[in-house]
Amino acid sequence: MIDLSIAASSEHDATVACRAFGVSRATFYRHRDPQPSEDAKTLRHPRRLSEEEEQDVLDTLNSERYMDESIPEVYADLLDQGKYLCSQRTMYRILEANQAVRERRDQRRHPEYTKPELLATAPNQVWSWDITKLKGPRKGSYYHLYVIMDIYSRCVVGWMVAGRESAALAERLILETCEKQGIEKDPLTIHADRGTSMKSKLVAQLMADLGITKTHSRPHTSNDNPYSEAQFKTLKYHHTFPKSFGCIEDAQTYLRGFFEWYNQVHKHSGIGYLTPHSLHSGQAHGIREKRCHVLAQAYQKHPERFVKGLPQPPQIPAAAWINKPEEIAA
Repeated sequence: MIDLSIAASSEHDATVACRAFGVSRATFYRHRDPQPSEDAKTLRHPRRLSEEEEQDVLDTLNSERYMDESIPEVYADLLDQGKYLCSQRTMYRILEANQAVRERRDQRRHPEYTKPELLATAPNQVWSWDITKLKGPRKGSYYHLYVIMDIYSRCVVGWMVAGRESAALAERLILETCEKQGIEKDPLTIHADRGTSMKSKLVAQLMADLGITKTHSRPHTSNDNPYSEAQFKTLKYHHTFPKSFGCIEDAQTYLRGFFEWYNQVHKHSGIGYLTPHSLHSGQAHGIREKRCHVLAQAYQKHPERFVKGLPQPPQIPAAAWINKPEEIAA
């Protein structure tokens, strides 16, 4: 083998020689510089801090004064005090060697929120409520629409439009809706997001007095309140929905007609194309039986037209979930 150390007397010569002979520079330096002995490996580098100095740096970084400060801040503050312990890179190296590298700035600790898992198998078991804004007559003016929906039947059981968002108004709407639906000490759960009115002590106390269980969505998780979000989308994407309302009376008039259509006329895809009112009031099974009878007559008259056999209308859902558990969904 050619001795490259003879052919290369400088860094430039080493590069040229390695390229000429097809040898990597790492191989060249490994053959040129012998491996250190075991005794040499245990020797500390002359520029390295002593063990006492390293411990002093570690104690300083972990002290109450500096434990939440970044390395550059600690370094600068020590210089202002006339102290120099080591370079910033050495500080990082010492922390890493002691498995203490982390985000040192004092930050807010976010709590872990439990995912709500709610099941409704009949009306008036789980309600979902939310508030949305409606544009007013002037730029920057809004009205606030409060809506309470039964997640099983998709029926809007209570609503209110007001000029502001208020816990007192929310309390009044919930109380009036419970009275209208005959809710006393029934096992009702009311779900909402984490808005100010939803989390107010006034609303919480009312629900406690009525024996109602309250649950909340996780922060920034719209899927935790899907029924209210979907209902607001149906409202605002409806072809009759105006760009703005001239006054609060205009909004009340429009919404009264809209919610009558939504509950009484609109056939909802999520409940077998029944109206929310028919499912909420217990008429749904009779309606489906009638549909089955009509389809059976059509099948008897022309069975050749139904290649898959006797047709069936859409099923009435047995349950409605908010965050169905994975083991059940599977």
